[in-house]
This record gives sequence, structure tokens and C-alpha cells, in this order.
Amino acid sequence: MDEHLLGVQGHATLIARSLPSLGRSLPALQNHKPLKRRNTDIRFAWQDKAADLAASVRTRAAVQGAFIVSMASTGCGKTLGNARIMNALADPATGLRCAFAIGLRTLTLQTGRSFQRDLGLGEEQLAIQVGGAASRALFDHWERQAETTGSASRQRLLDEACTVLYEGHDQHPLLQRLTDDAQARALIAAPLLVCTVDHLTPATESLRGGRQIAPMLRLMTGDLVLDEPDDFDMADLPALTRLVHWAGLLGSRVLLSSATLPPALVEGLFLAYRAGRAVYQQHRSERPNAPVDPCCLWIDEFHQTTQDCADGAAFRVAHTQYVQKRLIRLAQAEVRRLAQIADLPDEWRDMDQAERRTDFARLMLHHAWQLHQQACNHMIDSVSGKRVSLGLIRMANIAPLYDVALAIHRLGAPAPGVRVHLCVYHSQFPLLARSVIEQQLDTLLDRRGARGGQDPVLQRPALRALIDAHPEHHHLFIVLGSPVTEVGRDHDYDWAVVEPSSMRSLIQLAGRVRRHRPGSVADANMVVLDRNLRSYEHIGEAAFCKPGFEMGSQSAGTTDAARWFHLKSHRLRDVMAHAAQGNAPWAVDAQPRIAVAAGKLQPRRYLVDLEHARMHDSMLPRHADGQDTTAPIRAASLHWAHPGNLWLTGLLPQYQRFRYDPQPRDDVVLLPDEDESTLQLHRVDDGPGRGDRLYVRIEDSLLDRVPEAALAARTVSPWSSVNLMHELTQLAQAQGLTLQQCAERYAGASLPSQQQGWRFHELLGFNKKEVS
Repeated sequence: MDEHLLGVQGHATLIARSLPSLGRSLPALQNHKPLKRRNTDIRFAWQDKAADLAASVRTRAAVQGAFIVSMASTGCGKTLGNARIMNALADPATGLRCAFAIGLRTLTLQTGRSFQRDLGLGEEQLAIQVGGAASRALFDHWERQAETTGSASRQRLLDEACTVLYEGHDQHPLLQRLTDDAQARALIAAPLLVCTVDHLTPATESLRGGRQIAPMLRLMTGDLVLDEPDDFDMADLPALTRLVHWAGLLGSRVLLSSATLPPALVEGLFLAYRAGRAVYQQHRSERPNAPVDPCCLWIDEFHQTTQDCADGAAFRVAHTQYVQKRLIRLAQAEVRRLAQIADLPDEWRDMDQAERRTDFARLMLHHAWQLHQQACNHMIDSVSGKRVSLGLIRMANIAPLYDVALAIHRLGAPAPGVRVHLCVYHSQFPLLARSVIEQQLDTLLDRRGARGGQDPVLQRPALRALIDAHPEHHHLFIVLGSPVTEVGRDHDYDWAVVEPSSMRSLIQLAGRVRRHRPGSVADANMVVLDRNLRSYEHIGEAAFCKPGFEMGSQSAGTTDAARWFHLKSHRLRDVMAHAAQGNAPWAVDAQPRIAVAAGKLQPRRYLVDLEHARMHDSMLPRHADGQDTTAPIRAASLHWAHPGNLWLTGLLPQYQRFRYDPQPRDDVVLLPDEDESTLQLHRVDDGPGRGDRLYVRIEDSLLDRVPEAALAARTVSPWSSVNLMHELTQLAQAQGLTLQQCAERYAGASLPSQQQGWRFHELLGFNKKEVS
């Protein structure tokens, strides 16, 4: 035992003494010309100015730390612009080391590949870290297809489901001594890292042996870019704040990137960063007694400015001044999304659920048809003369969406001479089926590269075949989707019909309308419903929630908070009266999201005020006598602003869990029968050994397959074609797997537990079974 303890002491001493110099001795990206090349396209000229500004404050930022707010609009090249900014801040003698943390797994892969392609980065310079090897394998599969056709202390330092794609040098002596886990070494060693936020948040959650070491060393040896931090659920903001605080504490510079950053979120993260930087400066800086005044930069396509901010008040003033300038320029920009509010009938209150959802489907088809007829919302096919549009009907929840999809098939097209092509898209599909749908939508909804005035979408073979196969003069291609349509998908729709959840949701979804095509519109291309179905089906309860910011008494933690964050009205005409007067179309942009209106917030009256009030409640330190707040444990500022230093313990991560889902879930998978002719549903249970899985057949007891006749409408046909057995067979052949192995890996889904089971169809996905 004595020898063992002496060995541990010697081992720990070597590591501790090596840590201060680790960042300077790891691989870095030095003098990389694509990151320094000037832009010839005027649309991206702002990147050059931003990089120049960052370079001018490089010395100050190295000493004082840096907090950057990047708010350029969608389509301005913000992702690559952020990389250029961080490269300009880096010391040319040591080079760039930076982690780009993204919220969505699929977007992580896309961003990583974009960096490799646009910046000419090799696999020895960039690591892409994703959770879930199956998702990565499917991403690679579609890329190849496109090319063909055009003990706790001895646990792994990373989750076993993680995969780090990196081929560079990870043989640093300290890393070799630290772990024999090549994935963890790659995470730390790579000059540039593109990962999901989930892989860095364990740095502040030291609840299990060793899991915090790799992300902590990553933050200590490089900078951090947070992509779309405002897209996280309110319950996830405490973990995100802890991450930014630790980035400051470990010496990183931090950049926030989003066009829709709310003021309270930005200020709260700045305060967390400054508090962390104060600890870093006290213990590791050459100026431990100097004021803590991080160098702050604000960047967008219009303006770039910098200011040192010694406290929250100075930052708030500077940020407000910057946002006011941005608001002026946004008000002068071309209007590409015009929305109208559509009333819903009061008599729906008295209908039963099935009748109401059928009537909802009828109304959705009506609004889709009205939007399609507007001249700016459809294309005229030069070959056939037919009128074609691609639109989105966005619904808040999957259960009613499922019923509405079935009702659309029953009802048929909204008028004679109209063909509806329907694609249902939400999160409860088998993994491969969802991947197929997303791959098809990514291709069909790419509207860039128009030639001769003809929309490129009309030349896509899949769409071309559907137009030519049906004689109707009007073709409406409709995606009926859940909130997964809002974030992370680079899709361009002609129009959208929206069931409201929040202002954030509405602005994000608007970014998918005319996303790739410039030019103002004269007529409305968005219809926003005055109410959502939840307001009819849960009368008197919170309606703009799940998703949304409104709270009910059960979720708020206190009765007063529930009352304060509960709207008096659930009609959009009441809660958005400042944006929608009468029936006149109104422009949808980021202005309500990035600025707070003058005067006191009225979270019970206005939807946008509710969102700002919730963000303020969560992100900023609270007054001791504050009554109109949620439970203290929900505060994101608790870990750094509390005098008891709770952030030094593992207590808060247990109460403020990242990506916590209270809904029990069942893992299911569709497996081939003995003849490999059909797929049967099985529940996945844990086996006797670690990593063992048992497959329990539940096809007959818990699955209700939707009959084909329910989707056999005369004027409604599927847009996305998913034959899961065929796709599994093709994928198994491509990867050298048996059909059984391929299905086990790619035909699974994680579903909310339902004692009565689920409904399923390949074109509709899964949904809970209705109780008769």
C-alpha cells in the first residue's frame, strides 16, 4: 500500500506540474491561410472587419479574457465568421485552439464537414465529436451516397456512445500518462473541435469518477464558441451557465453565436464568465490584483465594436447601445417574411377531441391553399405549366399532429384540381426512417443555385417525378412537422402555417421561409394561428408550453411564480397586440427577441414579455425580496452568485440536470422475422451482462399498425417515400452487416412509455395508442 500511494503521489505531481504549460504544447492551427483570406463576396465583407477588430484587441484579450457576442443574421456566414474571429484573437506564435459547441447532433456533423470543406482542414487538424455511433454512420452513409450519385476511477473518460473523428497527433506525454482512452486524448489534443454541448457540460458535473477530466482540460487549453445558446430549454440554462463560468475560470475566451440572443441571457452569461475569469486572474494571471474587466466584442453584418466591461452594468449599457443600432438596420432590411394571424372558432371548445382535430386539419388545408395561391408563394413549372409550392405546417405536439395527418388523408385536397403531397416529420420515427426523411428534405428544400429564374427544386428528380405523375394543375408539397423543423435544418419553404408556442419558436421557424432566396415579399407567406390546440384541450392551464415559456402551478415551484408567468389570455391577438394590429400583415424578424420594450415587463399580458421575464428570472441574480420568481434552485446564477459557493460541489448538477427528461421512456426496435419478410416490434431490455440486450417481441400486444387504407386518399399522396425494410437491406449490404444486425443498430426508437402501447406507420412514425 505504501508503494502504491507513493506511486500515485508521484504520478499526480507530474500531471499537476505539467498542467500550466499543457495548452502551449498541444497541437494548434497556425498560420492557416483560409482563415486569413479576405472575402471577395460583398455579403461576407463583415467577416474581414470582425477579424480585423479581433486582431486589434488580441493582446488585451489574452490578458483580460474575451467575451464575444456574434449576432449576424442567418445566411451571412456566421459559422465561418466565428472561426475567423477566434483565429484573429489567437496568438500567432502558438496558434488557434478552439471548441465549437453545438446543440444538435446532426448539426454538429454538418458543421464539422463544412469546416473541413470550406477551410481546407484535414483530419489531423479538426476533431468531430458526436454521441451515438449510429447517427454518425448514417451521416457518412448519405455522404457516400451523394458522392456516388453526384470502477468509477477506471471508467472511460468519455461516454461509451461517443465517437471522436480525429486522425491527428495525441501522443503528448501528459495525455499518455493521463489516460489510455484514445477518444479522450483526441478530444483534448485536436486544434479545432466540433462537438455537441453535451460533451463539454460534464466539465462542471463531477459526479462520476473521471468524466469531468477530458472536457475540463479541453476548456483549459483552448477557446469556446457556443452556437445558438438561446435555443436551449429553460431547464438547461443552469448547466450552460456553469459551462461558461468554468470556461472563464479555466482561461478560455468565449463567443456566443446567434441572431436571436435575448438581453438577459447575454448579460447572465457575461456575469458568469466574469466571475470565472476573476478566479482565473487571481490564481493564474500575471496581474492578480488588477480589475477584472474582460474585453467584450459585439459583431454582426452591420457593425463591429469593442469595450472593456468591468461589471454587469457597464456590459448592459454597451450591449443595449449595440442592439439599438442593430434594430435600426433590421428595420431597414428587406422584408422576406410577412405573417397574418388567423382566428380559430370558439365552438371548438365544445367539440370532442377527434372532431376538433379533424376540423383543425380542414382549416390547415384551407390556409395552405390560400397561401399557395399568392403569386410570391408558388412557382410555375416551365415544363408543364403547373403551379407548385413547398410549405410547412408546424404543430406543437406529436399526438395531435398524428391525428391531423390521418385527417388530411381522409379529407383530401382543399379544392378541385389540387394535389397535396404530404410528408410527416417529427422525432418519433425509427432512426433510419427519420434519417431517410431528413436526407430527402435536405435535398428537396435546398433552393440555392437558381438558374435563369427557374427554381432548382423543380429539377430534383424526386419532385419532378411526383409533379409529372399527377394531372392536377396545383401541387402543394406540405411538410406536417413538429418543433424539430425549427432549428438546425437548412430548409427553404415558400410558406408556413404555424401553431404558436413562443416568440422564439415563431422567429426560428420564420428563418425557414425563403431562407435561401433574397427579395422582399408583398403578400403574407406565413399564417400564425390565434390559438393552439392546447388552449382548447387544457382549458384554464398554461397553453404556450411544452414547448414554450408559460408555466403552470405544478411546474413553477411556487404558486406566486405560476401566477406571474401565466398569461391572462391565450389568444395571439391579445398577447401580441403590439406586433399585430387588425388583419394587416406584419414582418417577422428577430427584433422582439433581442431587445426589451421600454417600461416594465408585463409577462402576464404579452408573450414576448413573458419570455424576457422568464429569461431574466433564470439568468440574472435575484433580489432578496423577489416574490415573482420561480424556485431558487431553478436560478442559473445560483452556482456563481451564491455566497455559499455551491458550484464547488456536485449538488447543483443533481438538481439542475442538463437535458433532463422526466418522462419514462421505452427503447423499441423493429427486427426482421425468421423469413426476413416483415419487421416486428420488440422492446429492448437489459441483459444479464454489461452491454447485453434482450429483445422482447411486443408486436401483437403493444403495437397498433395504421392500416394502409387510412392513407389511401385520392388527392393526397406521400411526399417522402420510406420503405424501412428496403432501406435496411440496402444499408446492410453497404456496411457488410446481416439484416438482423443492421436493424438492431438502425431501426430503433426511444419512445415515451405507454402502458397501452403505440400506433405506427412507416410514413407517420410512432405515437401513443388511443384508449378506446
